[in-house]
Amino acid sequence: MQLVIISGRSGSGKSIALQALEDLGYYAIDNLPAMLLGSLIDELREQGERTRIAVSIDARNLPTALERLPALLEELRQREIRFQVIYLTTDARILLERYSATRRRHPLTRDSDMTLEEAIDKEEETLNEIRDLADLLIDTSRLSVHDLRRRITDQVAHQRKDQLTLTFESFGYKRGVPMDADLVFDVRCLPNPYWDPTLRQYTGRDANIVAFLSGYPIVEAMSKDIQAWLEKWLPAYQNSQRSYMTVAIGCTGGQHRSVYMVEQLAQKLVKQTGEVQLRHRELGLQYTLSEEPAAPCLTPTAISTP
Repeated sequence: MQLVIISGRSGSGKSIALQALEDLGYYAIDNLPAMLLGSLIDELREQGERTRIAVSIDARNLPTALERLPALLEELRQREIRFQVIYLTTDARILLERYSATRRRHPLTRDSDMTLEEAIDKEEETLNEIRDLADLLIDTSRLSVHDLRRRITDQVAHQRKDQLTLTFESFGYKRGVPMDADLVFDVRCLPNPYWDPTLRQYTGRDANIVAFLSGYPIVEAMSKDIQAWLEKWLPAYQNSQRSYMTVAIGCTGGQHRSVYMVEQLAQKLVKQTGEVQLRHRELGLQYTLSEEPAAPCLTPTAISTP
């Protein structure tokens, strides 16, 4: 049996994630009372018809039920039930804009006199413990509906058992650090192609930027240091039952140095993991790099830009 628990902030796309899994054959239940999770699994196991289940558990639950959720999840582990906890989050300012645009009520404002902003803050506080338990954190602030469905399909539904899913993401510090990053490396100390007017329009995936950056020993030195750190510690993360790891590499604009470094590291680490996901946030691109018997294969997939 495979169980996926979707949680997160209201307005962050939980319904979309649940629908994506339902379309992939999961038995999907929205707003399941947390205390019924064990009973649901037992019932479906007795029927023997459902092997993949997706449920949404969030702040609409009673507070006492949410408080007991960590203990319930530990019980599932003891019973050797395979499950993933996926947490969706969105920047509070964007949530305010979404609720203002749709004119929908936040769940926590229905039976209280809280303002929308207070409800958003209260919900985040309520869900902090679930967020800490999550196997995968997805920041949907800049994702379209189609982007989120693709992330759920690629990272959740196709996640391989006992295999760490490694994602490299490039970003620009001027637009903030990705909220779903597990590890962050800053490469702003490296030579910047932006200051060469003839290179400014290109990206770290283009040959002339690759030639520029690869000509500096400091760039190669940083790449080797990050690679060595990851090769040493990724097995430890995997042995701790971690299923996902997002490594974010940032430069000023997220166009040259961080993109180059992500591409270089992914090609090196794919030999250790077998498959690596790549995202270039500021370029609006997503890739899957896989190592095959003959040679690695890079298949690009465009994602919408914010």
